[in-house]
Amino acid sequence: MKKIFSIFAVMMCALFLMVGCGASNDKASDTKTSDGSEPIKVGFLYIGHINDGGFTQAHDKGRLALEENLKGKVETLYQEGVAENTQDVKNSAKIMIDQGASVIFATSFGFMDAIEELSKEYPDVKFIHFSGYKMNDTNFGNYFGAMEEPRYLSGIVAGLKTKSNKIGFVGAFPLPELFISINSFTLGVKSVNPDATVQVVWTNSWYDPAKEKEAADALLAAGCDVLAQHCDTTGPQVAAEEKNAFAIGYNSDSYDSAPKAFMTAPIWNHGVFYTKTVEEILNGTWKPESYYGNIADGYVDLLPLTENAPEEAKAKVDEIKAKMVSGDFKVFTGPIKNQAGEVVVEEGKSLNREEIWKIDYLVDGVIGTTK
Repeated sequence: MKKIFSIFAVMMCALFLMVGCGASNDKASDTKTSDGSEPIKVGFLYIGHINDGGFTQAHDKGRLALEENLKGKVETLYQEGVAENTQDVKNSAKIMIDQGASVIFATSFGFMDAIEELSKEYPDVKFIHFSGYKMNDTNFGNYFGAMEEPRYLSGIVAGLKTKSNKIGFVGAFPLPELFISINSFTLGVKSVNPDATVQVVWTNSWYDPAKEKEAADALLAAGCDVLAQHCDTTGPQVAAEEKNAFAIGYNSDSYDSAPKAFMTAPIWNHGVFYTKTVEEILNGTWKPESYYGNIADGYVDLLPLTENAPEEAKAKVDEIKAKMVSGDFKVFTGPIKNQAGEVVVEEGKSLNREEIWKIDYLVDGVIGTTK
C-alpha cells in the first residue's frame, strides 16, 4: 500500500553508492566523533514521504531531533516510499546495512514480518519496529504509544465544537489500533456532549490522498461539521475547510494545510524515543523492549488549540491532561458500553495495556462497523 517503492529504485540507490537513498547528509564515511570514533549510523524506513504533513513527516521530525540531540555522535539515513511487502522492505534495509547502518527503525506496521526475518539474518544490527508486536531478546524491539490519551482530549474539542452533533472520522483499516483511536476519541466527545455521534468511514489504506478526501466529503455530505482522522494525509482537513467545517488532524501540525478548519491534532514526538534508544545503544545499556510512551513522558501529546477551537475547550483539556500526567485519569475506565449497549468495561475498572490492545469493538455513540 501507499506509493510503491520499486526494486529498480533500490538497485539504482545501490549502484550509485549514495549515503542513503534519502540520506540526511553527505558526510564522508571517515567522519569522526570528538573522541575519534565513527558516528553510529541509523537507518529509517518510511512508508510515505517526509513532506506528507502527517505520519511520515512526524517520524522524520523525530529523526531530525535525534540528529540535533546527539550531534556529532549519529549519522542518519532514510528511505521514503517503501512498500509494505517483504522484498521491498528487506532490499531497502540491506542497502542501509551495506552502507554501515547498525540500527534500523522500521516505521510502518506492514514492515513487521520482513524486519523479523532481517533480525535473524543480521544479528549484529538492531531493529526497532513501530506499532508491531513481534520482538526477540537480542536485537529486535518495538515501540508505540498511548495515543488514546491525546485522542480523548481531541474528542473533547470536537464534542464542544460540533453544532450538528454529527462528527465524522476517516479511518484507514478496521484494526485494533484504529478501534482504540475511534473509541477513545468518542469517549472524549461523549464526556462533554452526550448527544453527539461519531460516524466512521474506512479507506482501507494508510496513505491515499484521494480516498481520504473522498471519505471526508461523504461524511460532510452526511451532515458532519467536524472531522477527525486516523490516516496519513491532510485530505480530510482540506475537505473540511472547503465545506466550512472543522477538523482534528493527526501525527503532525498541519495547520497550514487548512488554517480555517484545523483545531488541533494528537501528535507523536518520536524524537523522544529515538534519542533515548540511540543513547542506550551508544552506552551499551540497550535491550529489546516493547516501549509504550505516553503524555507523561512526552512521547504523545495534543497540539495547542488554534483560534478555530471552541473557547471553553482549553480549560477542560488542560484539566484532563493534568490528570493523565499524574496517573489519575485512565481513558478506558468503566462503565463503557459497545454499540449494542452491552457493558464491555465494568464500572470502576480500567483496562490495562494488554486489554486495550484486544479491543475488537466500537463503543456506544459510534456509527460504523468493525469490518
